[in-house]
Amino acid sequence: MSLIRNCIIEKNTKKVPVWFMRQAGRYLPEFREIRKKNPNFIELCLNRNLVPEITLQPIKRFNLLDAAIIFSDILMIPHALGQKVEFKKDFGPILNEIDIDKTLKIDEIEFTKNLLPVYDSMKIISSNEIVKNKDTIGFVGAPWTLLVYMLNKKSPKKEISKEILDNKSLVKSLLSIIDKFTKLHIKNQIDNGATLIQIFDSWAGLLKEEHEISELIYNPTLSLVDYVKSLNTPVICFPRGIKSYELYCKIVSPDAINIDYEVDPKNIEKKIKIPVQGGLDPKILLTDKENLKKEALKYLNIFKDHPYIFNLGHGVLPETKPEMIEYLVNLVKDFK
Repeated sequence: MSLIRNCIIEKNTKKVPVWFMRQAGRYLPEFREIRKKNPNFIELCLNRNLVPEITLQPIKRFNLLDAAIIFSDILMIPHALGQKVEFKKDFGPILNEIDIDKTLKIDEIEFTKNLLPVYDSMKIISSNEIVKNKDTIGFVGAPWTLLVYMLNKKSPKKEISKEILDNKSLVKSLLSIIDKFTKLHIKNQIDNGATLIQIFDSWAGLLKEEHEISELIYNPTLSLVDYVKSLNTPVICFPRGIKSYELYCKIVSPDAINIDYEVDPKNIEKKIKIPVQGGLDPKILLTDKENLKKEALKYLNIFKDHPYIFNLGHGVLPETKPEMIEYLVNLVKDFK
């Protein structure tokens, strides 16, 4: 059994597994070379030849990493549902107006066909000798975060216009569609070799009212978590900025919880019983090795007797030097 699954399933605390969100991609010079020649991000995520290569780049560079996470994007789902998605440099994703009638006509066969290169890539990655005894991580966006992107048509940054939630019937319809096709996307990834699923709720922190959190975050995510568990696959949730991680874990009940860098890890260790992942501020990797060591050891010591997977409180930043990642991986592996 891989170290990550051993930590999650057996609650093993002897060795700390390590992987990073966005470990494949923008901070690696070998990825930048590929990106220069492939400006269309969605097309790149659908490239059967390049996705396995990109996904395995960090594993080749930092062999001690315990997982490969497929190079993809949570917005592949709106793309497969017929909503045009583009990525603008220094701005982020831009989505066209959603055509709900067109979306309702898409069935499971068409959806799977639209994302077939993703599943083919997953199969290639998971069968590569380099990931033997490591996990191959598949992922999806949480229903709330996908809903935000599909209706807001761009990153909301710090707040979302309440007006986009006014059309209750549209919100209900979309959540139903998102639930159905996210489950299909999860199953297709697992069928092609994903050994773990992570659910990213990047905009969980936008909601403050308890009834909204319950209706738009807890209930829809619980539906996905229960589904992943029914496929005998561990599921990690990352509800970034959620009001209460403790309450989230009680209601949604993932197998492990990824925390963000704005919460107090000591408080998390005391109150949350399930395995914990992440927490370190990615900006620490932009400082120096002495500071990085101090901050990383803080998390490693706090969770010393708690099942813990070392990761960040968000994705690796583009400015990160690869040697800082290498230093951090070795630091975690040498920790006793």
